[in-house]
Amino acid sequence: MKNEIAIQLNGLRKNYGAKEAVKGIDLDIFRGELFVLVGANGAGKTSTLKMLTGLLKPTAGMIQICGLNLQQKTKEVKKLMSFVPDIPYIYEKLSPWEIIRFVGKLYEMDRGAIETRGKELLQFFSLWHVRDVLTEEFSHGMRQKTVLCAALVHNPEIFILDEPMVGLDPVSILDFKVFLKQKTKEGMTVIFSTHTLATAEELADRIAIMHQGRIVALGTLDELRTQYRSKENLEQMFMEMIKTEDTR
Repeated sequence: MKNEIAIQLNGLRKNYGAKEAVKGIDLDIFRGELFVLVGANGAGKTSTLKMLTGLLKPTAGMIQICGLNLQQKTKEVKKLMSFVPDIPYIYEKLSPWEIIRFVGKLYEMDRGAIETRGKELLQFFSLWHVRDVLTEEFSHGMRQKTVLCAALVHNPEIFILDEPMVGLDPVSILDFKVFLKQKTKEGMTVIFSTHTLATAEELADRIAIMHQGRIVALGTLDELRTQYRSKENLEQMFMEMIKTEDTR
């Protein structure tokens, strides 16, 4: 399973006018992998993730998801994935149950599957007791958990998240980390970006470090330590890599 390519990027580029935000990324991500993209603000992480989901059109390059060309098979690919942005939109006049049922219908799930899966998710994220309360009454963290429930209801093969831990309380963060690890063991491919290097260090099967639109380091934590002849933690290695790149 770990040798089966789930996502393949070839020469991926994104320009915003004269600015080149993503500068020719080549990358394979494997099925069942928990892959973490780290980098400072403006490194190109969000642009890369949005191109993976079809929300942004690449300036150049090719994206394949589960063997399908995203540009040619957009609808088919989107059925296989979910994306949670760093600031997700939520329907404030709907309850968590209503949002889950709405999203489930969009993915053409049958009612029984929506009810079963929805209950599991609402209970896991500690929202069952407020399942019929309008989300306009929720805290930021509760809204974030509602979005996660909706994103997971169709059990996507590819789960993409931009800063997924933002707004979650410590208990929810711990539970969500366990959840992500379990889902990858079941075969789900998880890709997320983060500024929190300790989270990447704790969770990632592999880490890609982005800087100024390029992947400047890629590998497991042990591989990165070997590559950079370091016994330091990821935060210290990251700072050293960025300093090295900036002097080139």
